[in-house]
Amino acid sequence: MIDQDWSRDLTTRTGFRFHVRPVEPQDELALAEFFTHVSQDDLRFRFLTGLNEVGHDRLVAMTQVDHRQKENFLAIADDGVTVIASAMLACDAELETGEVAIAIRSGYKRRGVSWELLEHIARYAEAKGVTTLQSIESRANHAAIELEREMGFTAKGCPGDSTLVLLRRTLVLA
Repeated sequence: MIDQDWSRDLTTRTGFRFHVRPVEPQDELALAEFFTHVSQDDLRFRFLTGLNEVGHDRLVAMTQVDHRQKENFLAIADDGVTVIASAMLACDAELETGEVAIAIRSGYKRRGVSWELLEHIARYAEAKGVTTLQSIESRANHAAIELEREMGFTAKGCPGDSTLVLLRRTLVLA
């Protein structure tokens, strides 16, 4: 049921707890502040281009989503304010394929947040009827590629760009 509230309290395998919820338009400033705490490499991996900062237009695109084809989940720390991760899902018009992109605040890496967020997005996508989840990664983003492979994604070269890898996972619809 996709009409349900997809806000959740999640606990990682390391025991780290955080809250995840769909983004709202008023989250733009919090998201902008979050991206000031994401490493330059991770910004490059997330947007697949060199950025010094995430500008207003990108923030608007990430906060003013239609909640049908596009959703952005924010992971919030125990303080109820600090954004520790952003996990975007962008689906095709038929809602068959969804592309996922995740960024984690530097001080919260290696706690299992990416794993839990990716699982949350997969459950959400399955509930929408999405059959294929995919991610486009820089070949240099070894941590993301390894994580996605552990989660059942298969990797192949990205047509037209030898610096990228296309990872795909077939979802099991309930």
